[in-house]
Amino acid sequence: MKKYMVVERYRPGCYDTVYQRFDAQGRMLPHGLNYLNSWVNRERGVCYQLMETNDPALFDAWTPHWADLVDFEIVPID
Repeated sequence: MKKYMVVERYRPGCYDTVYQRFDAQGRMLPHGLNYLNSWVNRERGVCYQLMETNDPALFDAWTPHWADLVDFEIVPID
């Protein structure tokens, strides 16, 4: 599987809302998009998630669940 670094930049004031939604609904990942690990910066404005998939189009199915709270940058890792 190919790995990707997902950089999530939280919109101002949305940090708590992101985690409330996560607690209520989980990551909401489609089958075939796998979460490996994540880190949040000290300022709690950016989350870095390591993910893997054989189908990068699955990101298009996942990101709309969070697009009202987060801006995404998805970077393939060699």
